[in-house]
Amino acid sequence: MSVGFQILLLIQSDKFTEREDVIANYFLIFGACLMLIFFMWRLLYFFEMAYVEYFNKKLFVNHVYFRKRKLIKSQKAILRKNFKFYQKLSLKHQSYFEHRVHQFINRREFLGNNIEVTEEMRVIISATLVKLTFGLRDYNIKSVERIIFYPEKFYSRTNEAYHKGEFNLGLKALVFSWEDVLHGYEIQDDNLNLAIHELTHAIHFYYMGVRRRSTSAAIFLDTFVELTNMLDNKPELKTKLVQSNFLRAYAFTNQFEFLSVIIETFIESPQLFKTEFPSIYSKVKTMLGFNFSGY
Repeated sequence: MSVGFQILLLIQSDKFTEREDVIANYFLIFGACLMLIFFMWRLLYFFEMAYVEYFNKKLFVNHVYFRKRKLIKSQKAILRKNFKFYQKLSLKHQSYFEHRVHQFINRREFLGNNIEVTEEMRVIISATLVKLTFGLRDYNIKSVERIIFYPEKFYSRTNEAYHKGEFNLGLKALVFSWEDVLHGYEIQDDNLNLAIHELTHAIHFYYMGVRRRSTSAAIFLDTFVELTNMLDNKPELKTKLVQSNFLRAYAFTNQFEFLSVIIETFIESPQLFKTEFPSIYSKVKTMLGFNFSGY
C-alpha cells in the first residue's frame, strides 16, 4: 500500500470520526433536552397538585397539544347542530374542542347491535365526553374503550332488566339506546340526558383510579367530597334540595347516581341551578373546571 493511499484513508477515517462525534453530540443534547422537559413537567405537576390540594381547585394550564387534529366539515356540522356549548366557544377553544373530539373518536371502538353506527353517533357521544371534561386537562378517559349502540332499550344481563344505557367497568364499555340518546338532546333543559349521565359514571370511575397522578381527577373528586360534606353539615340545605324536587328522585339512590344527576342538571339548567342552589352550583362548577359562556 502506497504512503499516499494510507494518508487518504487516515483523512477519511478522521472525517468519519468527526461526523460520528457531531451526531453523538446531537443525541446527547436531544437527550438532555428531553430529560429537562420531563423534569420541568414533573416539577410543574408537583406544584400544581400542591396548589390544587391546599390553595385553589384550578389547573395551571389546561390545553397542551403538540399537534392539533381537525374534524371534517360533516363532523363540524354535527357539532354546530347539537352543541350550543361548542358554538359559544372562541375559535381557539373550538379548535381545542375539535382536537379532543377527534382523539376520542379515533381511540375508541364504536359498535352497533342491530343498528348501523353512523358519524352522528360517534360525534355526539365523543363531543358529550369532551364537553364534560373540557374544563379539565385529563380528558382521555381510559375506563371507556368501546361504545355499543342499540336502536332502543336493550336487555341487560347485569341485572336482568331492560336499560336505556349502562356503563360496564369490567368490559370498559358504554352501552346506549340510540333512541334515548337522541331524546336527551331533543329537549335540552329537562335535566334528562342519557349520554351525560352514563359518561359521568365513566369519568367518575376513571378519576377514582388516577387520583394521585392526575390533578384533573383531584379537582373533580375532592370538590365532590366537599359538596357531599357540605350537604351533610347543612341538613337544612340537604332537606331543601330533597323536598324541592329540583333533582329527580333517582339522584338519591347512591353517591354515583347523585353525581350523574347533579351534573346532568348543571349542564342542562345552569342558570336555574345557580339561582335555586348557588352554593351547590358553585361546587359543581369548580368540580368540572367550567368557566365558559352560559355557566
